[in-house]
Amino acid sequence: MKEGQLVLFFVAGGLFGTGLAVSGMTDPARVIGFLDVFGAWDPALLFVMAGAVGVYGLGMLILCRVKNRNLKLPSPTSSPIDRPLVIGAAIFGVGWGLGGFCPGPALANLGALRIEALLFVATMAIGMVLAQRFFGADR
Repeated sequence: MKEGQLVLFFVAGGLFGTGLAVSGMTDPARVIGFLDVFGAWDPALLFVMAGAVGVYGLGMLILCRVKNRNLKLPSPTSSPIDRPLVIGAAIFGVGWGLGGFCPGPALANLGALRIEALLFVATMAIGMVLAQRFFGADR
């Protein structure tokens, strides 16, 4: 891996973490408030998601305009919705709802030394190792 790529990855990760912190999405209570549609619903996450989709769309527009420059982009073909995908999405959703964390904010909360984030990231890592070892999730 080239040094320039590492710098770019560091800047992108820092920007992502800063965005999560500024938007308040590192607070599990905000995420759980978004998921509580029949109670005290908090729409803040909806606006954060809309902003992320907008940034993604702009980035894809720029990439499509410069696609003749030897870029290695992911394949545009879609993959099928199969049983492992549905099961994985369900596990992700249950973990997100119970813990109030998804992987990005959990990693951002490690910097704040929150015990909940440490436990979440540790169990997430165990789950990733088990999925790789027993289900070939890295293929």
